[in-house]
Amino acid sequence: MKKLDLLAAVLLIVGGLNWGLIAIAKWDLVAAIFGLEFGETNAATRVVYGLVGLAAVYGIVALVSRRQVAATRPTAVSATR
Repeated sequence: MKKLDLLAAVLLIVGGLNWGLIAIAKWDLVAAIFGLEFGETNAATRVVYGLVGLAAVYGIVALVSRRQVAATRPTAVSATR
């Protein structure tokens, strides 16, 4: 699972940087990597964008499940009681 967590994190970083570059510089990093102009897509860029989207869904599920686990975990009893 840790490899999947790492892959999801890398994809989310790539996606976040790409959107930041689009907003700030009107430059699409993913399109540029594949030799395309801003706004152009091909099968490879759509795969990358799809993987970034799946990574976001995976991240949401991971956060929700960790929060539920933390909420059901018993708290430590204070030693001063």
